[in-house]
Amino acid sequence: MDHPRNPARERLAKGELALGVGIRLCRTVEIATIMRSCGYDWLFLDLEHGVMSLDQCSQISVAALDAGIAPIVRVPAHQFDMASRALDGGAWGIVVPHVDTPEEAAEIAARLKFPPAGHRSSGGTLPHFGYKAMKASEAARAINAEILLVAMIETPRAVDNAERIAAVPGIDALLIGTNDLTLEMGISGEFGHPSVVAAYDAVIAACRRHGKWPGMGGVGSEEYLRRYIGAGMRLILSGTDLPFLMAGATQRAGTLRECV
Repeated sequence: MDHPRNPARERLAKGELALGVGIRLCRTVEIATIMRSCGYDWLFLDLEHGVMSLDQCSQISVAALDAGIAPIVRVPAHQFDMASRALDGGAWGIVVPHVDTPEEAAEIAARLKFPPAGHRSSGGTLPHFGYKAMKASEAARAINAEILLVAMIETPRAVDNAERIAAVPGIDALLIGTNDLTLEMGISGEFGHPSVVAAYDAVIAACRRHGKWPGMGGVGSEEYLRRYIGAGMRLILSGTDLPFLMAGATQRAGTLRECV
């Protein structure tokens, strides 16, 4: 059968932006098709924060596979059992928060890649292949080639170790969690601070040297989005569903109030 494709990874492989949207509030399957229609390449299904269940996450993931948008799941730190179940449920990638060292990054690859690249257990038929039966070795090769394993860089220690984290085989992207990083630095929300600019430069340079993709999240300002994308960021978490909904609804209410 045809090799299944990860739409976000395809964008990145072409040197294009892979645009993602965070999903916490909208926890039904329609959100996959809606966000694909809005122009996004991947869903950031957040199991670290909020109340989304693994069941809801997997249902959205299967819908996303059919819609042509990549379901990528953030799990709580070190919860590899949840991560492997999310992958079994249809995810095209896993985002692991608070990755500070290359040893932690190496554990991600070891736990979430199938042999011989890692030690993930085979759970049988997968939604990525339309639930068709496949040889385990063939499925493992196809999945290993397409999933995105993303290490979040959220502390000064992680920035200092970015070069060594990016060098870890099996890690595909380093994503700066800018809100947590600025909070850790004592400059919360100062996205243009010289220390933040230096952190972005360090992560982008490390990714370039090791053939990985640099990513960013937590920045809503168009000015800073343009600045950091211009510097080389490619895996872009553009925002989340609740602020998008509130911004659109607030704008419409304001417009209508001005009509009288």
